Amino acid sequence: MIEGGCLCGQVRFRTAAQPIAARVCWCRDCQAFAAGSGTVNVIFPVEGFEIEGETRDYVSTSDSGNVMHRRFCPTCGVPLFSASEARPALIIARAGALDDPELARPSGTIWTASAPSWALIDETLPKTEGQPPPVG
Repeated sequence: MIEGGCLCGQVRFRTAAQPIAARVCWCRDCQAFAAGSGTVNVIFPVEGFEIEGETRDYVSTSDSGNVMHRRFCPTCGVPLFSASEARPALIIARAGALDDPELARPSGTIWTASAPSWALIDETLPKTEGQPPPVG
């Protein structure tokens, strides 16, 4: 079982599914969520993904044109999940919310064209300048 939650513990999640992929994202939205850095995101099937506790939903259109739902804890403000209306079968969990962050070893870096010149990008991982092809 993979589990995680927010900083204050008001929101917890769990799934028996293994991650489909984990990636570092340097899109401008993720840079805002991560206080200037990229985010590490773990993609899971939404089926069987259980969330306990109240989250708030911030809806926006991403650089790719996808309508995104970004959910966070209303108490501590920790970003927890993203979901694209274009891919309703997937949920993206922020790696920092996992109880075991070792599960979030990235397999690639996306939106590198949006990264600042000082970004630390792992040159051993595959890179995509923008939106990658769908996974899962």
